[in-house]
Amino acid sequence: MRIGACQTPEVVGDIDGALRIVREFAAQADSEKVDLLLFPECFLQGYLITERHIRTWAFDVISAEFAGVLAALAGIRQTLVLGMIERSGGTYFNTALVIARQQVIGRYRKTFLTAGESIFAAGESYPVFDLGQVRFGINICYDTQFPQAAAAVAARHDGAGAVDTMGDRVRADFHRRIGPEDVLATPHGLTVCDATVFDVRQSCSPRRHEHCERTP
Repeated sequence: MRIGACQTPEVVGDIDGALRIVREFAAQADSEKVDLLLFPECFLQGYLITERHIRTWAFDVISAEFAGVLAALAGIRQTLVLGMIERSGGTYFNTALVIARQQVIGRYRKTFLTAGESIFAAGESYPVFDLGQVRFGINICYDTQFPQAAAAVAARHDGAGAVDTMGDRVRADFHRRIGPEDVLATPHGLTVCDATVFDVRQSCSPRRHEHCERTP
């Protein structure tokens, strides 16, 4: 299986723009035979942790409004791991959705929140997902500072084969140095793939594809 870690420019408060980038990456992934596309933390609405932004842009995943987001993903072959700001009742979560063929097949809610993310509630579980012969789980940014987050993924159903990590506003070389060290410190043989938003002022290309390949 091939995993595409989508290193995107930052998009804030522009759902149509974010979905356009998703479709662009999916088109590129078709030519590169990628099966799973990983997008950064809160990518859909943008990682801006203010009460106004959260309340304005959060989606209820089972709402008619979010059905329009899923409809915009029509024709995408890959399974997506899409970072978003989720609303459930009056509670907000920093969430990664797993989407296949315009259907939400699961979600992970960030469990280790920073001091600046107090508007979010912490998630309480570490689900795993199957794609082909690979089982994977998700950690989001600060989760990777805590080896128990990856260990919890690996412990589910006799061990997960991959941990997908998502970050925001961190230079990719720095984030990769932190994430894999913490995750791979757990004795479970995990493979790590990391997607991070680039600061678009950096000289590096914001839309290159990077792949993690894993054989069963």
